[in-house]
Amino acid sequence: MSQNHENEEHDHFYHYEDGAFECTKPGCNVRKLRNPDGTLRPQNPNIEAIKDDFLYHLGLGAASHDLVNMFSDVQFVCMGGTSARMEIFAHYIMKEIGHSLPTGADLQDITRKSQRFAMYKVGPVLCVSHGMGVPSIGILLHEIIKLMYHAKVKNPIFFRIGTCGGIGLEPGTVIVANQAVDEMGNNYYEQKICGKVVKRPAIVDKRLVNELLALSKPEDSFKVVTGATMCANDFYEGQGRTDGAFCEHSEEDKMNYLRELQNKGVKNIEMEATIFAALTYKAGIKSALVNVALVNRLKGDQVTTPKEVMMEWQNHPQILVGRYIKKKLSENKS
Repeated sequence: MSQNHENEEHDHFYHYEDGAFECTKPGCNVRKLRNPDGTLRPQNPNIEAIKDDFLYHLGLGAASHDLVNMFSDVQFVCMGGTSARMEIFAHYIMKEIGHSLPTGADLQDITRKSQRFAMYKVGPVLCVSHGMGVPSIGILLHEIIKLMYHAKVKNPIFFRIGTCGGIGLEPGTVIVANQAVDEMGNNYYEQKICGKVVKRPAIVDKRLVNELLALSKPEDSFKVVTGATMCANDFYEGQGRTDGAFCEHSEEDKMNYLRELQNKGVKNIEMEATIFAALTYKAGIKSALVNVALVNRLKGDQVTTPKEVMMEWQNHPQILVGRYIKKKLSENKS
């Protein structure tokens, strides 16, 4: 990819048609992102020259494991912060899609030997923990995207199912992001590579967003809204909190900042959105950010809700994404 193109801010510079992404910007030499059959094309030409591309943090290798046999049927990749949450989701989605394990078998953490992330496979659904923050999920995304390539997965759809702080929202509300922005309101992920600043557009699939919103039901015990999701590089000062070990801003500074974000359409704050949107978009993978608010930041910083209530709230994004997966699998059968 030409560096000038890479360093620009764009919106929708990839065009999706018949399973093949390509850049529509005149003069850009970006490689097509998908083959006609929906499998991914590696955007790093070095990958094709590696005999055994070892995905270190997953404990999986292109030569040491039969990745095609293990993962080629994957259609959905669902990511969440903790291993416990993703194990719960794996059991939940198993019931939702009617997937059965062989008699006497249990769900296994495929990546347990790596001791980094947790991964559970439920038929066409891959459930993976990503840890906390941009660096952790960034490592996972690089290796999961390469896994999709090596396993010849066709047209995968990625979801981040997480928790967040809401801005002016009641706790328990689900936010489906229509945009991912950083602390300054920029709609890109900024990374330093070899001493240079690279800005990658953080774009979510708008059609996927609308499909998820349409799955909200009047009888649900939770509301579903859409808006921008802000990604911070920190839980405390980076989100304007005043209860960290250090604080050099006032309560007034915090409230002014939160209200400014709210006026710009930001609904929630978390710590993974920009890199998740940017890397999936760059890879040509449809993706969505689905989070539940655990606190209304306009009313306080600390999460003091009883654990059992929070556990119930954390199920809300899982329910919405589960409906989408179940619907798509049903459509594929018909």
